[in-house]
Amino acid sequence: QVQLVESGGGLVQAGGSLRLSCAASGRTFSSYAMGWFRQAPGKEREIVAAISWSGGSTYYADSVKGRFTISRDNAKNTVYLQMNSLKPEDTAVYYCAAAPYLLSYSVYANEYHYWGQGTQVTVSS
Repeated sequence: QVQLVESGGGLVQAGGSLRLSCAASGRTFSSYAMGWFRQAPGKEREIVAAISWSGGSTYYADSVKGRFTISRDNAKNTVYLQMNSLKPEDTAVYYCAAAPYLLSYSVYANEYHYWGQGTQVTVSS
């Protein structure tokens, strides 16, 4: 079992930055691929970024490429999402998720077994 707790969300003006953190419990964090997803009101949940268990492989949705950076610190059982140049369309609830048994990462929500409770990110124009 892995428990995930996100933090770092909030209200920011367009063009600003936020850094989300996701702290994981359990001794096997380093064996999980991790992902950040988001869900805006009235929209489906979508992948934002993903990272392999080692941190050697990453994925970014086209909408955030060049603005967001995913990283992980396996010694601290934490994955991060650095979000720069934020836009109003980035407003959503952001979730981190953990996927076991992957050699790399996944962009599919159904491959992630564990989810955090979500943290709200609101970008004002």
